[in-house]
Amino acid sequence: MTDLILHHYPTSPFSEKVRLILGAKQLAWKSVIIPSIMPKPDVLALTGGYRRTPFLQIGADIYCDTALICDVLEHIEPRAPLFPERQKGVARVLAQWADGTLFWAAMGYNLSPKGAAAMFAGQPPEAAQAFATDRGAMRTNMTSLRPGDATSAYRSYLRRLSTMVEDQPFLLGDAPCVADFSAYHPLWFTRVVNPAVADILDHTPGVLAWMDRMASLGHGQMSKFTSAEAIAAAVAAQPAALTDGFFQNDHGIELGSRVTLAAEAFGTEPTEGILRAATRTRYTLERQDDRAGTLHVHFPRIGFVLKEVRA
Repeated sequence: MTDLILHHYPTSPFSEKVRLILGAKQLAWKSVIIPSIMPKPDVLALTGGYRRTPFLQIGADIYCDTALICDVLEHIEPRAPLFPERQKGVARVLAQWADGTLFWAAMGYNLSPKGAAAMFAGQPPEAAQAFATDRGAMRTNMTSLRPGDATSAYRSYLRRLSTMVEDQPFLLGDAPCVADFSAYHPLWFTRVVNPAVADILDHTPGVLAWMDRMASLGHGQMSKFTSAEAIAAAVAAQPAALTDGFFQNDHGIELGSRVTLAAEAFGTEPTEGILRAATRTRYTLERQDDRAGTLHVHFPRIGFVLKEVRA
């Protein structure tokens, strides 16, 4: 197997989700630290437009969105399974809720005026403004919760999570699954990245104990890597063969067509390329980059919009 290369930055909550999964599965991986805000020239050389964090690189294959990254890591290392055999559907649905509804409530609380002031304390005013401008651009046409509404929702969601770990160590049983990793990362941001507002967690001690169990999984075997080395690794490789020949054509767009793929809501910058695969669960685009060579960029179907590029 070619090296696992995770492009991330330390305070990224979705990156923490993947870092913990790498730890649970005891995998070795290379760490490329990327900017938290634009510009991101080395990122775009690999993804072609997608700018959300993190993304996973394996040679000349680029995997976008943590939902897809979870499937890739599960295939590589089935031990410490993310999808419990008799609860696969429940685990995926709960993870999707946590990555969306729970995440946005938590971040609305974490980045409330009080939270933002604490996060950027000691930094020049332009740092906070640059972050706000960057994230504002990513939320174009997206409705955001007001801080008060986000706080109310976050408190309720924490109580609901607490009831799930009253009689068992993890959300769906005796071992962590994808739902645990998805629910953990926005709470981790509260507790670790912005502890000035972490008192909201004190009302659910069961959640804090569960978070301790999650944190103990660690981050696997990480080694440092540069973005230049990652681009060189892509150039030196060829995209892996597409072994799943199943084509699910829900759009009337044939393989070989020039298309774009973009997230439905947050971070909607499109990636353009040639549609090489459209399976039941994912899309694959082939694209050429002057610096990174021939790449396959992979996206999950759920949460992404496929459009044909017409001349």
